[in-house]
Amino acid sequence: MFQKQAAVFLYAVSPVHLGTGQAIGVIDNPIQRERHTGHPCFAGSGIKGAVRHSYEQLPGTDPLLANDLFGPEAGSSELHAGAVSFGDAQLVVLPVRSLKKSYVYATCPMALARAHRLLTLVGATPAWQPMEQPIAEGNCLVANKDLLTDGKLHLEAYEYAAATVPALSEIGAQLAEAAIPGGEGYAFFREKLKHDLVVLSDTDFSFFAEHAMLVEPHVRINDETGAADSGGLFYTENLPPESILIAPLMASQVRNPKKKRGENGWMDAEEVIAKIRTAIDGKLLQVGGDATTGRGLLVARVVNGR
Repeated sequence: MFQKQAAVFLYAVSPVHLGTGQAIGVIDNPIQRERHTGHPCFAGSGIKGAVRHSYEQLPGTDPLLANDLFGPEAGSSELHAGAVSFGDAQLVVLPVRSLKKSYVYATCPMALARAHRLLTLVGATPAWQPMEQPIAEGNCLVANKDLLTDGKLHLEAYEYAAATVPALSEIGAQLAEAAIPGGEGYAFFREKLKHDLVVLSDTDFSFFAEHAMLVEPHVRINDETGAADSGGLFYTENLPPESILIAPLMASQVRNPKKKRGENGWMDAEEVIAKIRTAIDGKLLQVGGDATTGRGLLVARVVNGR
Protein backbone atom coordinates (compact mmCIF):
# COMPACT_ATOMS: atom_id res chain seq x y z
CA MET A 1 0.00 0.00 0.00
CA PHE A 2 1.40 3.39 -0.99
CA GLN A 3 1.03 6.13 1.62
CA LYS A 4 2.57 9.11 -0.18
CA GLN A 5 1.97 10.44 -3.70
CA ALA A 6 3.56 13.04 -5.92
CA ALA A 7 3.65 13.94 -9.61
CA VAL A 8 6.75 14.09 -11.79
CA PHE A 9 6.96 16.39 -14.81
CA LEU A 10 9.41 15.24 -17.49
CA TYR A 11 10.69 18.00 -19.79
CA ALA A 12 12.56 16.76 -22.88
CA VAL A 13 15.73 18.66 -23.76
CA SER A 14 16.78 16.26 -26.53
CA PRO A 15 14.94 13.85 -28.82
CA VAL A 16 13.70 10.87 -26.81
CA HIS A 17 13.34 7.33 -28.13
CA LEU A 18 11.56 4.99 -25.74
CA GLY A 19 10.89 2.20 -28.18
CA THR A 20 8.24 -0.49 -28.50
CA GLY A 21 10.48 -3.22 -29.87
CA GLN A 22 8.21 -3.89 -32.85
CA ALA A 23 6.88 -2.16 -35.94
CA ILE A 24 4.08 -2.78 -38.43
CA GLY A 25 4.25 0.49 -40.38
CA VAL A 26 6.73 2.63 -42.27
CA ILE A 27 8.66 3.52 -39.10
CA ASP A 28 11.03 0.70 -38.22
CA ASN A 29 11.62 1.82 -34.62
CA PRO A 30 8.47 3.58 -33.34
CA ILE A 31 8.10 5.15 -29.91
CA GLN A 32 5.72 4.00 -27.20
CA ARG A 33 2.15 5.25 -27.54
CA GLU A 34 -1.07 4.92 -25.62
CA ARG A 35 -3.46 2.54 -27.32
CA HIS A 36 -6.62 4.61 -26.82
CA THR A 37 -5.29 8.12 -27.57
CA GLY A 38 -2.27 7.46 -29.80
CA HIS A 39 -0.30 9.98 -27.72
CA PRO A 40 3.39 9.29 -27.03
CA CYS A 41 3.99 7.97 -23.51
CA PHE A 42 6.77 6.63 -21.30
CA ALA A 43 6.36 3.29 -19.52
CA GLY A 44 6.71 3.63 -15.76
CA SER A 45 9.31 0.83 -15.71
CA GLY A 46 11.58 2.87 -17.99
CA ILE A 47 11.23 5.93 -15.78
CA LYS A 48 11.98 3.92 -12.65
CA GLY A 49 15.11 2.44 -14.20
CA ALA A 50 16.36 5.89 -15.19
CA VAL A 51 15.66 7.28 -11.72
CA ARG A 52 17.46 4.35 -10.08
CA HIS A 53 20.49 4.99 -12.26
CA SER A 54 20.40 8.68 -11.36
CA TYR A 55 20.13 7.88 -7.66
CA GLU A 56 23.06 5.47 -7.78
CA GLN A 57 25.24 8.21 -9.30
CA LEU A 58 24.78 10.51 -6.30
CA PRO A 59 28.03 10.89 -4.31
CA GLY A 60 28.16 8.63 -1.28
CA THR A 61 25.09 6.60 -2.22
CA ASP A 62 24.78 3.28 -0.41
CA PRO A 63 23.84 0.56 -2.95
CA LEU A 64 21.89 -1.25 -0.23
CA LEU A 65 19.78 1.87 0.23
CA ALA A 66 19.04 1.82 -3.51
CA ASN A 67 17.73 -1.71 -3.03
CA ASP A 68 15.44 -0.48 -0.24
CA LEU A 69 14.02 2.24 -2.48
CA PHE A 70 13.75 0.45 -5.81
CA GLY A 71 13.91 -3.23 -4.90
CA PRO A 72 16.80 -5.71 -5.28
CA GLU A 73 18.16 -6.49 -8.71
CA ALA A 74 16.88 -9.61 -10.45
CA GLY A 75 18.60 -12.74 -9.20
CA SER A 76 19.27 -11.36 -5.74
CA SER A 77 19.13 -13.86 -2.89
CA GLU A 78 17.05 -11.42 -0.85
CA LEU A 79 13.92 -10.35 -2.68
CA HIS A 80 11.43 -7.77 -1.47
CA ALA A 81 9.36 -5.00 -3.05
CA GLY A 82 10.80 -1.55 -3.45
CA ALA A 83 9.29 1.49 -1.74
CA VAL A 84 8.89 3.51 -4.96
CA SER A 85 6.56 3.11 -7.92
CA PHE A 86 6.28 5.20 -11.08
CA GLY A 87 3.24 5.18 -13.34
CA ASP A 88 3.27 5.73 -17.09
CA ALA A 89 3.95 9.30 -18.23
CA GLN A 90 1.19 11.03 -20.20
CA LEU A 91 1.71 13.79 -22.76
CA VAL A 92 0.75 17.30 -21.62
CA VAL A 93 2.47 19.68 -24.05
CA LEU A 94 3.91 19.07 -27.53
CA PRO A 95 6.07 21.50 -29.54
CA VAL A 96 4.66 22.08 -33.02
CA ARG A 97 6.34 24.09 -35.78
CA SER A 98 4.68 27.46 -36.34
CA LEU A 99 4.84 30.10 -39.06
CA LYS A 100 5.63 32.66 -36.36
CA LYS A 101 7.77 32.34 -33.23
CA SER A 102 9.42 29.19 -34.65
CA TYR A 103 7.21 26.79 -32.68
CA VAL A 104 4.37 26.79 -30.18
CA TYR A 105 3.65 24.69 -27.12
CA ALA A 106 0.49 22.85 -28.17
CA THR A 107 -1.94 21.05 -25.92
CA CYS A 108 -5.64 20.15 -25.90
CA PRO A 109 -8.52 20.06 -23.40
CA MET A 110 -8.09 16.31 -22.86
CA ALA A 111 -4.34 16.57 -22.12
CA LEU A 112 -4.92 19.47 -19.72
CA ALA A 113 -7.79 17.62 -18.01
CA ARG A 114 -5.68 14.50 -17.54
CA ALA A 115 -2.82 16.53 -16.04
CA HIS A 116 -5.30 18.34 -13.77
CA ARG A 117 -6.78 14.98 -12.67
CA LEU A 118 -3.39 13.51 -11.82
CA LEU A 119 -2.28 16.58 -9.88
CA THR A 120 -5.59 16.54 -8.01
CA LEU A 121 -5.26 12.83 -7.18
CA VAL A 122 -1.84 13.38 -5.59
CA GLY A 123 -3.12 16.38 -3.63
CA ALA A 124 -1.47 19.14 -5.68
CA THR A 125 -4.58 20.58 -7.35
CA PRO A 126 -3.59 23.37 -9.78
CA ALA A 127 -5.32 26.76 -9.79
CA TRP A 128 -6.50 26.37 -13.40
CA GLN A 129 -9.63 24.39 -14.18
CA PRO A 130 -10.31 21.90 -17.00
CA MET A 131 -12.00 23.45 -20.02
CA GLU A 132 -15.75 22.86 -20.00
CA GLN A 133 -16.43 23.80 -23.63
CA PRO A 134 -14.96 21.62 -26.38
CA ILE A 135 -12.91 23.18 -29.15
CA ALA A 136 -14.14 22.52 -32.69
CA GLU A 137 -11.78 20.92 -35.18
CA GLY A 138 -9.93 23.54 -37.21
CA ASN A 139 -10.13 26.02 -34.33
CA CYS A 140 -7.76 26.86 -31.49
CA LEU A 141 -7.18 29.13 -28.53
CA VAL A 142 -3.98 31.17 -28.23
CA ALA A 143 -2.52 33.27 -25.45
CA ASN A 144 -0.43 35.48 -27.74
CA LYS A 145 -2.00 37.30 -30.71
CA ASP A 146 1.49 37.80 -32.19
CA LEU A 147 1.34 34.14 -33.26
CA LEU A 148 -1.42 34.94 -35.73
CA THR A 149 -1.42 36.02 -39.36
CA ASP A 150 -4.67 37.73 -40.39
CA GLY A 151 -6.38 36.12 -37.42
CA LYS A 152 -5.18 32.62 -38.34
CA LEU A 153 -2.66 30.32 -36.69
CA HIS A 154 -0.42 28.34 -39.03
CA LEU A 155 1.08 25.10 -37.71
CA GLU A 156 3.11 22.97 -40.09
CA ALA A 157 1.05 23.13 -43.32
CA TYR A 158 -2.29 23.71 -41.57
CA GLU A 159 -4.33 26.82 -40.85
CA TYR A 160 -6.52 27.25 -37.77
CA ALA A 161 -9.14 29.82 -36.88
CA ALA A 162 -7.85 31.31 -33.65
CA ALA A 163 -9.40 33.05 -30.67
CA THR A 164 -7.09 35.01 -28.39
CA VAL A 165 -7.62 34.14 -24.72
CA PRO A 166 -5.13 36.04 -22.50
CA ALA A 167 -6.09 33.84 -19.52
CA LEU A 168 -4.20 30.96 -21.18
CA SER A 169 -1.02 32.71 -20.10
CA GLU A 170 -1.90 31.80 -16.51
CA ILE A 171 -2.12 28.11 -17.42
CA GLY A 172 1.15 28.39 -19.33
CA ALA A 173 2.80 30.14 -16.38
CA GLN A 174 1.68 27.44 -13.94
CA LEU A 175 2.84 24.65 -16.25
CA ALA A 176 6.18 26.42 -16.70
CA GLU A 177 6.64 26.84 -12.96
CA ALA A 178 5.79 23.19 -12.28
CA ALA A 179 7.51 21.50 -15.24
CA ILE A 180 10.56 23.64 -16.13
CA PRO A 181 13.37 24.28 -13.63
CA GLY A 182 14.23 27.76 -12.43
CA GLY A 183 17.45 29.52 -13.30
CA GLU A 184 18.65 31.66 -16.17
CA GLY A 185 19.26 28.70 -18.46
CA TYR A 186 15.54 27.93 -18.58
CA ALA A 187 14.15 31.49 -18.41
CA PHE A 188 13.52 31.75 -22.17
CA PHE A 189 11.53 28.51 -22.24
CA ARG A 190 9.47 29.36 -19.17
CA GLU A 191 8.48 32.66 -20.79
CA LYS A 192 7.77 31.01 -24.12
CA LEU A 193 5.50 28.40 -22.53
CA LYS A 194 3.69 31.21 -20.74
CA HIS A 195 3.10 33.28 -23.88
CA ASP A 196 3.06 30.75 -26.72
CA LEU A 197 0.69 28.14 -25.33
CA VAL A 198 -1.89 26.99 -27.90
CA VAL A 199 -4.94 24.81 -27.15
CA LEU A 200 -6.07 22.71 -30.13
CA SER A 201 -9.07 20.43 -30.37
CA ASP A 202 -8.48 16.90 -29.09
CA THR A 203 -8.63 15.60 -32.67
CA ASP A 204 -6.15 18.13 -34.09
CA PHE A 205 -3.76 17.61 -31.19
CA SER A 206 -3.87 13.84 -31.71
CA PHE A 207 -2.95 14.40 -35.35
CA PHE A 208 0.23 16.26 -34.40
CA ALA A 209 0.94 13.76 -31.61
CA GLU A 210 1.10 11.12 -34.34
CA HIS A 211 2.61 13.01 -37.27
CA ALA A 212 4.80 15.76 -35.75
CA MET A 213 7.43 13.45 -34.30
CA LEU A 214 11.10 13.57 -35.19
CA VAL A 215 11.83 10.74 -37.63
CA GLU A 216 15.49 10.05 -38.44
CA PRO A 217 16.86 7.80 -41.17
CA HIS A 218 19.76 5.55 -40.19
CA VAL A 219 22.05 3.39 -42.30
CA ARG A 220 23.71 0.20 -41.08
CA ILE A 221 27.45 0.27 -41.88
CA ASN A 222 29.34 -2.84 -42.91
CA ASP A 223 32.32 -3.25 -40.55
CA GLU A 224 34.56 -4.69 -43.25
CA THR A 225 33.86 -2.30 -46.14
CA GLY A 226 33.01 0.82 -44.15
CA ALA A 227 30.13 1.39 -46.57
CA ALA A 228 26.38 1.14 -46.13
CA ASP A 229 24.94 -2.36 -46.09
CA SER A 230 22.50 -3.14 -48.86
CA GLY A 231 19.01 -2.91 -47.39
CA GLY A 232 20.39 -1.43 -44.18
CA LEU A 233 18.26 1.74 -44.22
CA PHE A 234 15.87 2.09 -41.27
CA TYR A 235 13.86 4.87 -39.64
CA THR A 236 13.72 5.71 -35.95
CA GLU A 237 11.00 7.82 -34.34
CA ASN A 238 11.72 10.25 -31.50
CA LEU A 239 9.63 12.45 -29.27
CA PRO A 240 10.83 16.01 -30.05
CA PRO A 241 12.65 18.18 -27.50
CA GLU A 242 10.50 20.69 -25.57
CA SER A 243 7.80 18.04 -25.02
CA ILE A 244 6.37 17.84 -21.49
CA LEU A 245 4.89 14.74 -19.87
CA ILE A 246 3.58 13.98 -16.39
CA ALA A 247 3.73 10.74 -14.39
CA PRO A 248 2.53 9.65 -10.94
CA LEU A 249 5.08 8.85 -8.25
CA MET A 250 4.00 6.75 -5.27
CA ALA A 251 5.91 5.71 -2.18
CA SER A 252 5.49 3.41 0.79
CA GLN A 253 7.58 2.76 3.85
CA VAL A 254 10.72 0.67 3.27
CA ARG A 255 9.71 -2.97 2.75
CA ASN A 256 13.04 -4.59 3.54
CA PRO A 257 12.10 -7.17 6.22
CA LYS A 258 15.49 -6.65 7.89
CA LYS A 259 14.69 -3.02 8.68
CA LYS A 260 12.12 -2.42 11.37
CA ARG A 261 10.22 0.75 12.22
CA GLY A 262 12.27 3.07 14.39
CA GLU A 263 15.56 1.31 13.66
CA ASN A 264 18.51 2.77 11.74
CA GLY A 265 17.92 2.71 7.98
CA TRP A 266 14.13 2.41 8.13
CA MET A 267 12.23 5.15 6.23
CA ASP A 268 8.59 6.09 6.07
CA ALA A 269 6.89 7.11 2.81
CA GLU A 270 7.58 10.81 3.29
CA GLU A 271 11.31 10.17 3.72
CA VAL A 272 11.28 7.97 0.61
CA ILE A 273 9.69 10.76 -1.46
CA ALA A 274 12.28 13.19 -0.10
CA LYS A 275 15.10 10.85 -1.18
CA ILE A 276 13.70 10.59 -4.72
CA ARG A 277 13.16 14.35 -4.92
CA THR A 278 16.80 14.95 -3.94
CA ALA A 279 17.93 12.50 -6.60
CA ILE A 280 15.96 13.82 -9.56
CA ASP A 281 14.34 17.23 -9.01
CA GLY A 282 15.86 19.64 -11.50
CA LYS A 283 18.33 16.95 -12.58
CA LEU A 284 19.08 15.52 -15.99
CA LEU A 285 17.88 11.96 -16.60
CA GLN A 286 18.53 9.66 -19.54
CA VAL A 287 15.54 7.56 -20.62
CA GLY A 288 15.23 5.09 -23.48
CA GLY A 289 17.61 4.12 -26.24
CA ASP A 290 20.41 5.76 -28.25
CA ALA A 291 22.07 7.17 -25.12
CA THR A 292 25.46 7.32 -26.86
CA THR A 293 24.04 9.70 -29.47
CA GLY A 294 22.62 12.11 -26.92
CA ARG A 295 19.04 10.87 -27.04
CA GLY A 296 16.66 10.56 -24.13
CA LEU A 297 17.70 13.58 -22.05
CA LEU A 298 14.96 14.79 -19.72
CA VAL A 299 14.79 17.22 -16.83
CA ALA A 300 12.55 16.05 -13.98
CA ARG A 301 10.49 18.20 -11.61
CA VAL A 302 8.74 16.68 -8.60
CA VAL A 303 5.45 18.24 -7.47
CA ASN A 304 4.68 17.08 -3.94
CA GLY A 305 1.15 16.05 -3.09
CA ARG A 306 -0.44 15.08 0.19
